[in-house]
Amino acid sequence: MGEPEKGILYWGGPGIAHPSQLYPDEPEIHCAALGEDGSLPAKLPPLQEAIILAEWSRLHSNVSLIDRWRQAVDQLAVFVLVERAKLGEAIFYLAAREVDDIIETPLDFEVMRRRLRSTFRHLAARREAKRLTRELADQTFDFNEFNRVAVALSAERDVNRLLEVILTKCRELTMADAGSLYLVEGKEPDPGQWDVSGDVKVLRFVIAQNDSKALDLKQAVLPLDRSSIAGYVALTRTPLNIRDVYDLPPGTGLSFNPAMDQKLGYRTKSMLVIPMVDHTDEVIGVVQVINRKRSREILLDTPERAEAEVLPFGLRDQEMVGSLASLAAVALNKAILITRIERLLEGIVRASVTAIEQRDPVTAGHSDRVARLTVGLAEVVDRTDRGEYRHVRFAPEELRELQYASLLHDVGKVGVREHVLIKGKKLFEHQLVMIRLRFDVIARTVEAEYERRKLEILLRKGRGAEAELRQLEEEKAARLAELEEYYRVVTQANEPAVLRSETRTGLETLARLTYPDLTSAPRPYLTEQEILDLGIPKGSLNDQERREIESHVTHTFRFLMQIPWTKELRRVPLIAYSHHEKLDGTGYPRGVQGAEVPIQARMMTISDIYDALTAADRPYKRAVPLDKALDILKSEAAASHLDSALLDLFIEAQVYTCLAKPA
Repeated sequence: MGEPEKGILYWGGPGIAHPSQLYPDEPEIHCAALGEDGSLPAKLPPLQEAIILAEWSRLHSNVSLIDRWRQAVDQLAVFVLVERAKLGEAIFYLAAREVDDIIETPLDFEVMRRRLRSTFRHLAARREAKRLTRELADQTFDFNEFNRVAVALSAERDVNRLLEVILTKCRELTMADAGSLYLVEGKEPDPGQWDVSGDVKVLRFVIAQNDSKALDLKQAVLPLDRSSIAGYVALTRTPLNIRDVYDLPPGTGLSFNPAMDQKLGYRTKSMLVIPMVDHTDEVIGVVQVINRKRSREILLDTPERAEAEVLPFGLRDQEMVGSLASLAAVALNKAILITRIERLLEGIVRASVTAIEQRDPVTAGHSDRVARLTVGLAEVVDRTDRGEYRHVRFAPEELRELQYASLLHDVGKVGVREHVLIKGKKLFEHQLVMIRLRFDVIARTVEAEYERRKLEILLRKGRGAEAELRQLEEEKAARLAELEEYYRVVTQANEPAVLRSETRTGLETLARLTYPDLTSAPRPYLTEQEILDLGIPKGSLNDQERREIESHVTHTFRFLMQIPWTKELRRVPLIAYSHHEKLDGTGYPRGVQGAEVPIQARMMTISDIYDALTAADRPYKRAVPLDKALDILKSEAAASHLDSALLDLFIEAQVYTCLAKPA
């Protein structure tokens, strides 16, 4: 015998008759006493309808129990049994409570039986009305949900989220406990593999969902053949509606692998398997829903529960999932195509970065680091709930736009002459070699001059000139040492560091020195251009070279403007064009200021300067320690060059730590 559907629960003393006396011949009615405190019995079976008979002498001290009873039992009637003398009191205190009847004791058993039967009929009718209302609401919901799903599928561009949505909605529409989704895929060709004529398609298991069991499944690849139910459906394009996968029709060649059921302690029973056919009439996947339930709330946590609760899928389920699968196939194809286009674009972007870094190997990785820092800062801005940028939010498309702009911000360096682009010191190598050779010539000239003077002394004085010869040797050594000191000044000045005052004084002295050439004409130790280059106060570039380097921003803009960017990426050229602008208008190339500098470019400027300061791959300078780099950034913000609010977020969130993580 199954569990009873109806019950009478009583709470009273010796004065109340046991409910079994009211229904002596109806054992299907479960009768039980409430606890002394009015609590429901611990082992109360699930009841569809129940009536509680409660004595007022027990209930009057805690009428809130009525609310607790109603929360515990769905279809419940509460009768309060009251002595005549207490009727007024009971009516007064129960006025605000949901009580079905107040009955005077002692009871008339026959009248009470009729009242209980009538109440059970009323509860059953109310339960049926509730079921029908719920069913109507479910059908209305299914109709509205299908339309909503159609809109959601057409709008979703992320493939992984789309796969989750497809399977979730198929399960919701059919009240399925579990499901899985497979994609038909060809093997991706290896880079450089041109012939794909022998492409073999496979079935990739990508998504699994289960309301009753926790899943930790990894993607797997199955052969696209009839050895699996999903493979059969994909090959034959035939939907399968299976009542019980453990009792498959003979002669079909279908088989079910129970390994997963055994591992999870689950019972797969009914299954609906539908091919996903796209607009080109090609099967691109298979959606599989499992175990249709009587109610969404039911958990099939044991095989026995599944046996009792699982229903076969109906024709309506098959039609709904079939329609949704066709719609989903088109949406999925669109999303996959968009993903491939985005991957292609990102590949072109990164290939462009690689090309420019080949011209300037010492800064390899700079563009990628700037992109990671800038996007990291944008994510911090997106999360902040205080300060100047608390209302600024970035959509995923805007973050991608910012990433591309950051990766490509230096691509215009392709238009800068290579020897200028990679110039590490104030003089080019060949210039320094020429100066070294010139100083060697000067040294030989000095030596020749002193040798001539020594010869004259020897011819004039003979052996008695030792003292004068020694003096000449000392003078020569001093002159040569002085010459080497001047060359040391040149090498010191050649470094791209800040020019020290003593080095500048040495250059001023060198600018006045001359030596005789082979025709005895005076020649300067250093040419005017060499003096100008060595006198650069900081860095390695003279004014002309600096302008050429700065022109890379304009080259970048012109290059990026040639690309037909999509609507979501249309600002990539402008963002990259503005990354050397300063808020006070002293930047380049346009000299714009304030609000004219996009927030994306402001973030990139901070990231660009930070990486330039801390990068350890520059041969012409040492990496600046973190604290000093942040101090330099703060001084730039104080001078109205950088956005101080963004810099505060950059420092507080320690955005720079993202560089320590794998890309």
